Amino acid sequence: MTLQQLKYVITIAECGSITSAAKKLLVAQPSLSKSVSELEKEMDINIFFRNNRGIYLSEEGTRFLSYARQVVEQIELLEQQYKKKENIRQVFSMSSQHYAFVVNAFVALVKEYGESKYEFALRESRTNDIIEDVRTSRSELGVLFLSNFNRDIIQHIVKNADLKFIPLFKAKPHVFVCRNNPLVAKDKVTLSDLAPFPRLTYEQGINNSFYFSEELHSVEESYKSIIVTDRATLFNLLIGLDGYTISSGILSSDLNGTEIVSIPLESDEIMEIGYVKQIDRPLSTVSERYLELLLKYIEDYLT
Repeated sequence: MTLQQLKYVITIAECGSITSAAKKLLVAQPSLSKSVSELEKEMDINIFFRNNRGIYLSEEGTRFLSYARQVVEQIELLEQQYKKKENIRQVFSMSSQHYAFVVNAFVALVKEYGESKYEFALRESRTNDIIEDVRTSRSELGVLFLSNFNRDIIQHIVKNADLKFIPLFKAKPHVFVCRNNPLVAKDKVTLSDLAPFPRLTYEQGINNSFYFSEELHSVEESYKSIIVTDRATLFNLLIGLDGYTISSGILSSDLNGTEIVSIPLESDEIMEIGYVKQIDRPLSTVSERYLELLLKYIEDYLT
């Protein structure tokens, strides 16, 4: 097994095909396939499965990929420490539910590394995809929330994926509405107050279970329901249709303007927002710094 072979596996997993990986690595496709086959034979595992649509990681391959990333990252750290390289490219990737505060902290992180070489990725994604991203090492951490309603189910899924949920902070439920919405006149709202207005929620794909919802009270009946896939569209519809969505109440005027306001929702629920990570993989320095910036933003917002 060589370091080059490990890098090959990582690149193939990222590209999703040997053809694309070969182009990115500037190697011949037959040579790349042969190198990976030799590694699989040496390790006595199938890292990838092949079908008519391409290749995909096996369960054993997913675990192997996680270890391979750790080895490559440690080699890069050694080179950075002892070869005295300047401006080593920093790599950081995360997945998250649709939270403005996640983006704020990400912006602060990028600004800190503005003079360095870096490759950062922020994926606002569906709940199940966030867990899968971290499980397969596509992302180092994934931000999501637990509540009384979804806790047991999500924790079970996280545990089965060999991940761990780390709490960050708790937030009382709020609703986001347009500044011109009649509900703005209220100090707080109830679920019955929301009934006349369109409810906006994030689409969860084939895993469209109530337990994967990004919004509290997902089982409550709504006569007007709109499903969206991104935060910008949701905010535009809040303004254009006098809709509402249930969230943490933490907004960012810097990123989202001042047309959206937050109103407390009468509810027995609490959102415990945290992140999932691989159990046996320590967080990188960049990830730890990101979490510090995230907590600082929340602390500044709440004070």
